[in-house]
Amino acid sequence: MKPLKALEVESGKNPVASIILIHGLGASGRDLAPIAQALDLRSIGAVRFIFPNAPVRPVSACGGERMPAWYDLLATDLLLREDEAGLRDAQAYLASLIDQEVARGIPSRRIVIGGFSQGCAMSLMTGVRYPLPLAGIAGLSGYLPLAGQTGKEATEANRATPVFLGHGEGDTVVPLAAARLARDWLRAEGHDVAWHAYPMGHEIIGEEIVDLNAWLMERLVF
Repeated sequence: MKPLKALEVESGKNPVASIILIHGLGASGRDLAPIAQALDLRSIGAVRFIFPNAPVRPVSACGGERMPAWYDLLATDLLLREDEAGLRDAQAYLASLIDQEVARGIPSRRIVIGGFSQGCAMSLMTGVRYPLPLAGIAGLSGYLPLAGQTGKEATEANRATPVFLGHGEGDTVVPLAAARLARDWLRAEGHDVAWHAYPMGHEIIGEEIVDLNAWLMERLVF
């Protein structure tokens, strides 16, 4: 299944950094686009935001309903059974978007990959496996897929890449416990994980954007 064309937003001419933000299940790149306006990164220069769009596919855990999804959900328990083939297809596509930014002249160390829910899962999976060092990985309200295979597949280039993780204490879609597992695994592997739990459900709130903004400034400053 081929993803739709990604949405791109540039905060100014001649971008010096790129941020790839990946949407969640049933959403689109346009749903995350307001984040580009909410972030204030003017002091680091112009930034190119890339908002990929997942292909439409049947989702097993939703009764086979067709919707935008980076991979199939085989069970409501996210970690019980995983769509490895779908996850790896999405990873390859998202890695190609990073490749594209490098080819456009953005150094890999000036690229952040992040996302919400399924997009968080894909940003973590893709980021730790990417062969060139990234500026950071930002995960909002998600989890680490294929965790049992990640250790042997993570690249040396990104084994210690800083990670931002934000999650809702009342999230009933992706339980807080799943995010804590991701946090603990990443820290054990040597990542500097900025962990934030918020009084919210499966959503993004202003306080989280403020924290993400501060973290991005640290990651992307010259």
